[in-house]
Amino acid sequence: MQYARSLLFNFQMYLMLGLMGIAFFPLALASRDGAQWACKTYCRWVRWTAGWMVGLKTEVRGAVPQGEVLVAAKHQSFLDIIIFSALPAAKFIMKRELLWAPVLGQYAARIGCVPVARGKRGAAIKKMVADVAAGMANPGQLVIYPQGTRVAPNRYLPYKVGSHVLYAELGQPCVPAATNVGVFWPRHGVLRKPGLAVVEFLEPIAPGQSRASFLNTLEEVVERRSQELMLEAGFADLPEENRHLTRL
Repeated sequence: MQYARSLLFNFQMYLMLGLMGIAFFPLALASRDGAQWACKTYCRWVRWTAGWMVGLKTEVRGAVPQGEVLVAAKHQSFLDIIIFSALPAAKFIMKRELLWAPVLGQYAARIGCVPVARGKRGAAIKKMVADVAAGMANPGQLVIYPQGTRVAPNRYLPYKVGSHVLYAELGQPCVPAATNVGVFWPRHGVLRKPGLAVVEFLEPIAPGQSRASFLNTLEEVVERRSQELMLEAGFADLPEENRHLTRL
């Protein structure tokens, strides 16, 4: 039964992505604010329908960042869009291939997302910094996934240097964000499990830390809190590489 409900939920979610994307596109073309409103409306739709169709509730915890800050967030699945619906004016560091995705790519460009080509690490970082600097006229919260991709709850992946490059170049506070969404909504597959999916904003990291200090602090607080949230959700299969971070 849960699988059938999940299948129906997924179908309507992607259908509404297309319908809302087309219906709201004139607003998106008119202004960045219009594009932001359209994206937030879709995010609220997904969160609302997930609640009553598959029993998956969502919650935002912690002080929601305001103004110009860097947000370094744990990335587990598509349900991370919770973070977009919570932030006043989010824009993302994203892989360049998403620009060519129907609807999603056009809206990502309109809200000021920064595309990055994978593969050539040094060139990609330089391009990312240049694109962020060029887009600073659009105020908002710049979101980066420091592990560079979606990471399943039972896997560990080191944090990459790109988040520190932006942190150092921008001279802004960095707000870490933890989550447990992957427990209920996996990277792949149809099934959506009932429960409470949480995104939690943590204490900001002040500007000025060295690369080693920043990356160590960021990984420690995000992984620890994410694993606590996963344990709270009933998930026990934690990665051995980072199991020491949990307070059991």
